[in-house]
Amino acid sequence: MRKPPQEQGLYDPSFERDACGVAFIVDVKGRKSNAIIKQALAILRNLAHRGATGAERSTGDGAGILMQIPHRFLRKACEAERFKIPEAGRYGAGAVFLPRSPDQANECEQIFESIVHEEGAVTLGWRPVPNDLSSVGPTAREGAPQFRQVFIGGFDDSLDAMGIERRLYVIRKRAEHAIRESGMRDRDEFFIPSLSARTLIYKGMLTAKQLENVFPDLRD
Repeated sequence: MRKPPQEQGLYDPSFERDACGVAFIVDVKGRKSNAIIKQALAILRNLAHRGATGAERSTGDGAGILMQIPHRFLRKACEAERFKIPEAGRYGAGAVFLPRSPDQANECEQIFESIVHEEGAVTLGWRPVPNDLSSVGPTAREGAPQFRQVFIGGFDDSLDAMGIERRLYVIRKRAEHAIRESGMRDRDEFFIPSLSARTLIYKGMLTAKQLENVFPDLRD
C-alpha cells in the first residue's frame, strides 16, 4: 500500500483514515450561495469511487448532502404549499422518509404531529420533496419512500437557538420510538434523516452522481 505524502502546509498525514468518502466545503466569508451547493455536488461526484453498487450499477448504497438551512429557498417553497415559515432560526426543518402507502404515511404524520404538539410546538406544514427516480435502478425505485419535508415552529420565545435544537432532537427521537413501537405494518419505512433549525439533508439509496438528478431542489 502506498504511503501518504509527507506533512506539508495544512496537510497532516496523521489525519488519514479508512472510511466512506466525506467532503466539507464552506465560504470562509460566510456568504450564502447556491454556488456552494454546486461545488459540494461536484466534490460528491468525485467521491463516486468510495460508493458501492451491486449487480445493478444504477443502484448505489447511499449518497447525500448536508447543508445549512436554505431559508430563502424554503420560504418560497413553503409559500407554494400555502403555508409560511417564520424567520431563520425560529423554525425546524426536517427530512422525513414516509411509507409508500398513503394510509400508513398519513398515520405516521398524525403520530408525528401529536408529539410536536405535546412538546409545545406547532407543525407548520408538510412539503412533498420533488424527485425524479428515472435514473436509479429497480431495487432503489422499489424501496424508495415518500420524500417529505416537515416544518415546525411556535417555539416559546424563551428558547434560544440551542434550546430549539434540543426540542427538535426530543421530537425526532420520540417520533422514531413511537412509530417503531406502534405495530404499524410499514413502520420500518419511516425514518427521519434530519430535524434541525440549522441544517437540512437530502439523501437516498443513490450513487454519488444521481443525487442532483433525483432532487431538483439542489439545482435551483
